[in-house]
Amino acid sequence: MPLSRRALVGAGLAAVAATAGCADRDRVVWGNPAGATGSAPPSAGAPSTAAPASSPSPVPAPYSDRLVGILRRYLVPTPENPGHPGYAGAVVLVMVDGAVTTHAAVGYALRYGAGPVDLAERLRVPMRPDSVFDVASITKVFTTLVAMRLADRGKLDLAAPVVSYLPAFDGPGKAAVTVSMLLAHSSGLPVGPDIAATTAQPDVAARWARIVATPLAAGVTPGGLFRYSSTNLLILQKILEKVTGQPLDDLVQAEVTGPLGLHDTGFDPLRWLNPADRATRLVATDARSSRGLLRGVVHDEVADALGGIAGSAGMFTTATDLAAVGQLILDGGRYRGTRLLSESAVGRMTVNVNGTIPALDDVHPGRSSSHGLGLEVDQPWFMGRLTSPHTSGHTGFTGTELVVEPRRRLVVVLLTNRAHPNWSWADPDPTRVAVANALADAVPVP
Repeated sequence: MPLSRRALVGAGLAAVAATAGCADRDRVVWGNPAGATGSAPPSAGAPSTAAPASSPSPVPAPYSDRLVGILRRYLVPTPENPGHPGYAGAVVLVMVDGAVTTHAAVGYALRYGAGPVDLAERLRVPMRPDSVFDVASITKVFTTLVAMRLADRGKLDLAAPVVSYLPAFDGPGKAAVTVSMLLAHSSGLPVGPDIAATTAQPDVAARWARIVATPLAAGVTPGGLFRYSSTNLLILQKILEKVTGQPLDDLVQAEVTGPLGLHDTGFDPLRWLNPADRATRLVATDARSSRGLLRGVVHDEVADALGGIAGSAGMFTTATDLAAVGQLILDGGRYRGTRLLSESAVGRMTVNVNGTIPALDDVHPGRSSSHGLGLEVDQPWFMGRLTSPHTSGHTGFTGTELVVEPRRRLVVVLLTNRAHPNWSWADPDPTRVAVANALADAVPVP
């Protein structure tokens, strides 16, 4: 069932569902405020040709209040996060079979100033359903979609050695690393580049050279261990740019955001959001870094050192736009009746390609190696009871996630600003699991 632009952009109610006497942090906004769309990125190309649907905006589902209650619970300290709130604000968007059933916002997009300092109420910015988030590692999904579209056209060989595209990708054992191993996080590369060594380089070109030259982790054989690694998607970025001769931001626009009509998605939103939207829609992250308050500036240090554009982090988007990506995956590569990816490409993204190789993850010690090409698969630590061998998705360090559950024809987007003002204050996983479990209870498997 194709997803209409109206079902996404105009979804929900534009009313504030507030209870008399509640603090402003407990306010709930349903749907997208009328007309609240951002400016297209400067390289946005031709506008979408999809005509708006004539169907009315849907009314929130019966389980919407339960989901909002979960989001409100983590606006204050909980037993899981006793020292601090789980986040300052959050947005949830749920679609079932292409129809938006819940779209709500709670809390604040900006609550703290640099320091961090808890801002006075008049200086805070309420969260909106169309707030624009730094989605951190969900950027990897966009990079993956570029790669899979190029592979569908025969411009990228996923089975080829990385060194065949990047001769500088040399060193002991690296000749055995394939492009698909980068996407499956089985390459043997370390979790991330050495940040201090990378940022110490004199310019962006030298930083990239150091990243490409990153050696494999000691004692690891390519294809023999799952270790989630941002380095993988950074190397993939350089391959994509080498194959096409275009920078990643242009590729994402041409291959993903343009065809999907996503006008609130891109790198470096300070370039394409108008001043009013910057003030009211941008979601803050860190408020205690050496860079001061981060709002509209990428949180990830490596991506920042690379100019804000990286295959592993740096994308900003809304719940509405990210849900469109989820619907593309759910519909096997079709969107609005047009095929953008082959069914086989989506199949390789959404089914475990790692077999039973061991996994190594210090953050989630019980994590399995189950992973598709570019997407997490069958991971209870954030999918909760929505988990199945065919449930796929991705999380972002800043407190974001996308989950696609095909049995229920379900797309879930949960965006929080748990890295505001300090990412170490709270673990984002309890909220993720609570939302997933509530939906598992409320949306039956047909």
